[in-house]
Amino acid sequence: MEQPRTRLLPGHDGLPLAVDARGEGAPTLLFAHGFGQTRQAWDGATRALAAMGCRCVSFDCRGHGESGRAAEGDYRIEQFAGDLLAVAQAQPEPPVLVGASMGGLLGLALAGETRPAPFRALVLVDITPRWEAAGVERILAFMQAHPDGFADYREAAEHIAAYLPQRRERKREEQLRPLLREGADGRLRWHWDPALLGSMARESERHQPRLLAAAARVEMPVLLLSGERSDVVSRETVAEFLKLVPHARHVEVPGATHMLAGDANDAFTGQIVAFLEDLPGGALRRPAFPQEVQ
Repeated sequence: MEQPRTRLLPGHDGLPLAVDARGEGAPTLLFAHGFGQTRQAWDGATRALAAMGCRCVSFDCRGHGESGRAAEGDYRIEQFAGDLLAVAQAQPEPPVLVGASMGGLLGLALAGETRPAPFRALVLVDITPRWEAAGVERILAFMQAHPDGFADYREAAEHIAAYLPQRRERKREEQLRPLLREGADGRLRWHWDPALLGSMARESERHQPRLLAAAARVEMPVLLLSGERSDVVSRETVAEFLKLVPHARHVEVPGATHMLAGDANDAFTGQIVAFLEDLPGGALRRPAFPQEVQ
């Protein structure tokens, strides 16, 4: 299986962003991860879609993974949106954006506020302009736990298993290596900048009016995928979104939580393929999914 090609791309203010690319075909799909994730969250989907002929690009948001960290912990939504725009504009054609949670909200803001639109189409993964606060608080509680890190990968895997009880298999060491950094004290800590847990996380709700207004201005094709068991997206927030974007398609993925792509990658990838096939001039062949997809 082809390994991704990794490079550093300057973001909004020159901050280096770690960017992966798989596949050589079209259309180009740009994947933007959620708060506290890395570009590796998309590995299963990018492998499958690249095998079908798509060009798949994913990147670490600033303060996450292998991308740069903001000086003095200064993180603002305008910087994150500027980074996403820079990666989109670096592609050979306007990409289809696939954005989960934070990545989806950044894409939604750009799709509604930027002209010409930087994307060909938009796939929102379990996120709407207004969300359920309890689900976000659960995510932040996970990120704030264990500030002193873990003694080894086994201990980190146990913490993830408790957070994601729906997953049958625990994370292996090779899967955890991109998510953890070893400190000078020998302990393993998460890949994100702890400064992200300040105002960027806690003040996210104040951006909801802006996001609702942006959604009402989106003209491109939109697919909203939500998890049946999500605690971040609800029937109420989905209904509100569909009123604002009446041309959007909504699919609820059975059994999936907010971590939709990881919970049900085959179903997730299949819905993206069906959406791409319906785009003007963007039909895809539908070969069998690779058995390796997780």
